[in-house]
Amino acid sequence: MPTLPPPPVPQGLRELLKDYPDHIQRLQEALNSYVQKPFRLMPFDGAIWVLEGSLETFIAEAHQEIGNAETDGDPEAIALARAKRSAFGSARADMGLLSELRTYFDAWNSG
Repeated sequence: MPTLPPPPVPQGLRELLKDYPDHIQRLQEALNSYVQKPFRLMPFDGAIWVLEGSLETFIAEAHQEIGNAETDGDPEAIALARAKRSAFGSARADMGLLSELRTYFDAWNSG
């Protein structure tokens, strides 16, 4: 199979998470790590699982931030954490925005 550069985080996810560049970078790092040793039989599915797992982690982190902000009684921090959780939840639910990732792995498989 050909060696390809790591795929970028899909544009749809970048747009949904545009207010969270650090998290986009974490998704990129997860993809970079994955392509070093992808699943041979289902590389595209493996990449989706990596993205889903990362987004689930982000949702859990945001949930923890909400709890901390509620404990501190900080309404602004609560609102920000809830917005973050909502953005990550939307991104997780919108995993259909992955056509360029499919194209990447189709090219990888065709070699």
